[in-house]
Amino acid sequence: MAARKPAAKPNVSPEELKQYYRDMLLIRRFEEKAGQLYGMGLIGGFCHLYIGQEAVVVGLEAAASEGDKRVTSYRDHGHMLACGMDPNGVMAELTGREGGYSRGKGGSMHMFSREKHFYGGHGIVGAQVPLGAGLSFADRYLGNDRVTFTYFGDGAANQGQVYETFNMASLWKLPVVFVIENNQYAMGTSQKRSTSTEDIHTRGAPFGIPGEVVDGMDVLAVKEAGEKAVAHCRAGKGPYILEIKTYRYRGHSMSDPAKYRTREEVQKMRDERDPIQNVRDLLLQGKHASEDDLKAIDKEIKDIVNASAEFAKESPEPALEELWTDIYADALPQGDAVKA
Repeated sequence: MAARKPAAKPNVSPEELKQYYRDMLLIRRFEEKAGQLYGMGLIGGFCHLYIGQEAVVVGLEAAASEGDKRVTSYRDHGHMLACGMDPNGVMAELTGREGGYSRGKGGSMHMFSREKHFYGGHGIVGAQVPLGAGLSFADRYLGNDRVTFTYFGDGAANQGQVYETFNMASLWKLPVVFVIENNQYAMGTSQKRSTSTEDIHTRGAPFGIPGEVVDGMDVLAVKEAGEKAVAHCRAGKGPYILEIKTYRYRGHSMSDPAKYRTREEVQKMRDERDPIQNVRDLLLQGKHASEDDLKAIDKEIKDIVNASAEFAKESPEPALEELWTDIYADALPQGDAVKA
């Protein structure tokens, strides 16, 4: 195993650092449990795990304020947990149960929480990018100072609708942070083989959108960059792009054996750059927590995740009548009639 570098001095309080450790560990253990349930046949369809990328969403949520919105792609469980959605409801939705956030009808890729300002989970590559601009347009129209975090991957960055969105967001100075979660591989294709520019965020330059590269394996670096981007948007200066270079340890989805990269490559990232281990090192080396303190957090997280799995198993499947709900929305106040 390669020697780990000494941890850098954190720019946050010990309490905040412990919270980031807890939040990232919750995502890691939840995703591991989801992988187990998928293998047992309790989760159907597609299932894309966030293992390795935890620092991205935890760091950006640390830079967010109440009322800010987020929208993302199908690799979305980590975003749900980071913004405060209940693990029980998320796991129940993964297993298609009535107790899920979309009452078992959305599954892994399509669940929402208006309460937590989480607008999906979207299965079509890049489709959430214009939706994120639309959410930020609403806030601009209402004149508040809310910001929308719009997440997409390095593969989606090659979709045409992304650049149509960049153009409109810049023209209208929308308060949207475009977050490129660059995990190096678009399904099974390396960024070097699929993308003409080494740094994807530079594609915003023709539209007048500033951006930067961020170390996505360092939660503190992500938080710092997120605060800068959010301040830019809240000041009315328009959109900002964060290209956060991260790494997923598992395949693109549960059905992907990930033979397009070596085991040595993955293990090297785990040994030298793991975002959770980095924060653990900071806590121990700075004497902000003891081994016993961290074991207690680990046990707490394990209990939460196990409880979510049991909740999902015990929750009933949706009734057949659910097939006919949430199809249409009332466009008129109740009692009003459409005039001929």
